[in-house]
Amino acid sequence: MTYSFLQHYWWFIVSLLGALLVFLMFVQGANALLFSIGRNERERRLILNSTGRKWEFTFTTLVVFGGAFFASFPLFYSTSFGGAYWLWMIILFTFVVQAVSYEFQNKLGNFLGARTFQTCLVINGIVGPLLIGGAVATFFNGSNFIVEKNNIISDFSPVISSWANASHGLDALLDIWNLVLGAAVALLAQSLGLLYLMNNISDEDIRCRASVRLVGTSALFVVLFVAFLIHVLLKDGYAVDPVSNTVFMEPMKYLHNLTEMWYLAIMLVIGVALVLYGIGRTIISNSYIHGIWPAGIGTVLAVLALLLSAGWNDTAYYPSTADIQSSLTIANSCSSEFTLRTMAVVSLLVPFVLAYIIYAWRKMDSKEITHEEIETEESY
Repeated sequence: MTYSFLQHYWWFIVSLLGALLVFLMFVQGANALLFSIGRNERERRLILNSTGRKWEFTFTTLVVFGGAFFASFPLFYSTSFGGAYWLWMIILFTFVVQAVSYEFQNKLGNFLGARTFQTCLVINGIVGPLLIGGAVATFFNGSNFIVEKNNIISDFSPVISSWANASHGLDALLDIWNLVLGAAVALLAQSLGLLYLMNNISDEDIRCRASVRLVGTSALFVVLFVAFLIHVLLKDGYAVDPVSNTVFMEPMKYLHNLTEMWYLAIMLVIGVALVLYGIGRTIISNSYIHGIWPAGIGTVLAVLALLLSAGWNDTAYYPSTADIQSSLTIANSCSSEFTLRTMAVVSLLVPFVLAYIIYAWRKMDSKEITHEEIETEESY
């Protein structure tokens, strides 16, 4: 395993975790529609007990995603998480509030009332995916930071990376295309959430409302996603000279990435097709309730293809709009070869972890959630 192979391997691992995180945000998407799909307290308890059995998967994947980035690409971690901390702190805060809301909404002594915590879950369901999507969009549109590696030997300011303005990440929300992808991710999460509720809850009223809501939500998602995809494929991208490591602008760089790495283009097309199939068949067929699976697999494939195209093929995966030569690549921001090699051995345990998740998921979803189950068992 060469150093270059390890760099590409760990970008694949990080991208895969990011793709799984986008899929698992169906929890946030379903919670965002809590009051519109659940018209009374009994229906809302059904929804919360459905998503409440899966929220740990989303939260854990978010933490592992951040940990993997820190271990494999520490310069990105210090630059983005350390510089754009307001953006990431808001994201983390909403997820912490989610955990608190699930656990305390029906506890004795809750003087705030269950509806207050349910409202917090709705906020997390909207804000979390929106900001995560906006943060991912900066991989293509760039962020406002400067990297000075020579500062590490300075006695006065040994800070390698710094944010070029006082917004510390909130400026990402001023870019319309970051907001477009953020809104697309939020709508995708809601579409997946609707598909999951229809598959997991045995209640015809909820399934009927979810099916109707799915039409408008998925249609708007498709419009925004296609708009962003066209924008990315036609825009100038941040390319890297493999010899001098100089970053320069290349017309239609991401389109070139997909044509040169044709397997990623195929993965993207298959992923999008599966998402559309899962949504479309659910809308057309009154009896089909398994759309979450093709749509979920398609989400992972499509997001994985986009993230890989942002970092592979001599591409700066975290471009700097303040200083183009400060842009981060998988070569100039990664850990040492020893660290990447050691972690590669540890990563061989990932399939066993995934197998456990699948096993636990199947056990929890061995039967649909019903009103009778909520009344007789401990629930959220």
